Order: sequence, then C-alpha cells, then structure tokens
Amino acid sequence: MSQFEGRVAAVTGAGSGIGRALALALAQRGARLALSDVDEAGLAQTVANAQRLGAEVHSERVDVADRDAVQAHADGVVARFGTVNQIYNNAGIAFSRTVLESEFTDYERVFGVNLWGVIHGTKAFLPHVIASGDGHVVNISSLNGFLAQPQMSHYCTSKFAVRGFTETLRAEMLDGGHPVRVTVVHPGGIKTSIASNALESARRLGLPVTEADEARRRLYEKKLLRMPAEQAAEIVLKGVEKDRPRVLVGNDAKVVDVLVRSLPAAYLRVAGALNKRLG
Repeated sequence: MSQFEGRVAAVTGAGSGIGRALALALAQRGARLALSDVDEAGLAQTVANAQRLGAEVHSERVDVADRDAVQAHADGVVARFGTVNQIYNNAGIAFSRTVLESEFTDYERVFGVNLWGVIHGTKAFLPHVIASGDGHVVNISSLNGFLAQPQMSHYCTSKFAVRGFTETLRAEMLDGGHPVRVTVVHPGGIKTSIASNALESARRLGLPVTEADEARRRLYEKKLLRMPAEQAAEIVLKGVEKDRPRVLVGNDAKVVDVLVRSLPAAYLRVAGALNKRLG
C-alpha cells in the first residue's frame, strides 16, 4: 500500500519553497494535508494548488516558534481528520552576521523557528503519529547541519541541533518499539527565497545591509541555490518511502558530507577556498 495515499500529512512552512513543493507532491500522491505557515498569502496559494490536485486540505496560520499555537494546530488537525500519520517539520529562516556582531535576540529568533519549531511540531504531533500505527516524522535540517560556515552561527547551530534531536528521536522510537519511522533531511542548495528573506529580515530589524551582504545573496542565488524545490521534494518523499534515516538532497550535500567526514579538522579551510573561487 502507498506510504501516502489516504494518509494525513502535516507540513509546516508550506507557504513557499520546499514546504510548498512537499505539500503538492503529497497531494499528487493522494495524501490528506494539514498545512501551516506564517505567510498567509503564500499558504493560501499552496492550499489552492493542492485542492486543484484533488487534496483535502486543513490549513492555518501558525508561528512554529509559538508552542501553544503549534499544539492548538495539532489538536485542530486531529479534530478534522481523526488522526495524523506524518509530520514534516520544514519551517525555517536564516540570518547572516558574525558572532561578534550578533545580539542574543538574533539567536533567539532563529532558534525559535528552526529548532524550537521542530521540537514543538514533533512534541505536538508525535502522540498522534504513534497512535496512527503507521507514522513518520520528517525533520528538515540542512547541509549546514554538518557544515559550519562563517556568519551563519545562528543557522548552523540550529540545524546541527535538529540533526541531533531527530537522530535521538529515531533511536527512542526504535528502542520503544513504536510504529514510527524518523528521517532527518539535509538539503543542499535549493532554489528558495531563504537568502533574500534573510536580508529582508535584517532590514525589518533596522540592521544595516552591506554590499558584502548583497554579494553573498547574489552568490547563493546564482551559484549555490540551484535545485528546484520540486526536485528536492521528490527526493525527500522517496527517502520517506524507503525509510531512510538520513536523506541528503543534492550532489552538493553529498560532496560536503564526504568532505566533512574525511577531513574533520581541515574542511573549513577547503570550504572557504571553494567559496572564494565561486565568488
């Protein structure tokens, strides 16, 4: 039987990027959808597209950094569908500043979405996923879940933590004999708006956006963020079908994974040299 047809799948950050692509790929596979995002306009577009594909959709504006809001969303999904089979904790944001330049509030904001959002989603949905008897938790980390980069301590720290949290959860589900599979996903460069959104976020906070920041955005968007989100979603769902504990999305993620494991003490110098050549 299909891993997706008739199953109830919740996706956070469904208003754009990988989240939207996951929602539509799940709709094409016959899943019933519970979609959330803080971007109401983007979410509405995803819902309309999913409904055109014939999917039954429950949607809500949810800030995943808000624990009570996530719990209320999970309760609403169960009230609507009676069960939840899969949760895709996908919502994420980025921010670019050095550690010296960063404020504590910068870390709190990024961790609230990227890490606490994953924890909130997992905790709120996990009892229902277990009760379904056929569950799957999918948490989206990043290539930066094993690769550190300058000016990205907020993002890297959160994504390293998502990896540790998810791998621990998988161990606990296995040890407890629970009917729940667990997958951590490490996307490489995906064509999303995350780089431009990071600069817009800085502007909204009243922070200076320098030419170096703009150059970094252009580098990411022109040379690094290259895989279509739809292709990334297909790779993720194939990983779910095969119960892979770890899914690397893109050749860049695969190459960097080998680099980090092969040269744990030197990979930062190699990665820095590559970035300079790309720039």
